[in-house]
Amino acid sequence: MENQQQADELQNRLEEFAARIIKLADHLPDSNAGRHIASQILRSGTSPAPNYGEARGAESRADFKHKLGIVQKELNETVIWMRVISRTNLVKASKLDDLLDEATQLARIITASVKTVRTNRRVSAMENGKRPMENGK
Repeated sequence: MENQQQADELQNRLEEFAARIIKLADHLPDSNAGRHIASQILRSGTSPAPNYGEARGAESRADFKHKLGIVQKELNETVIWMRVISRTNLVKASKLDDLLDEATQLARIITASVKTVRTNRRVSAMENGKRPMENGK
């Protein structure tokens, strides 16, 4: 039950994060750079929520790990786009700081989950008398 509740809370945070990314994109300037970055951050910043939802319905442990990896990559890309926005002063830092912190926290949570899946898979393989793959697959 606790795992389900934690997963629900994380799903909710990712959905709220996506909504905040949409608002951020709307505050970017109507310039070539602003439109380009808005497009990129909309893509990367809104995809973690549905991809995490897909991971929750994964058909296998490998499928779950793969889909979590996508969430991880998209969150990391979003963090980078927010740093670019900050460095170019396209949006006031005060409007970006809290969102950047949330993105970093979410990325860390997902990274820890990916590591846990890898560790659990190795332990399971060893318990079943199989030798785990070197690259964690």
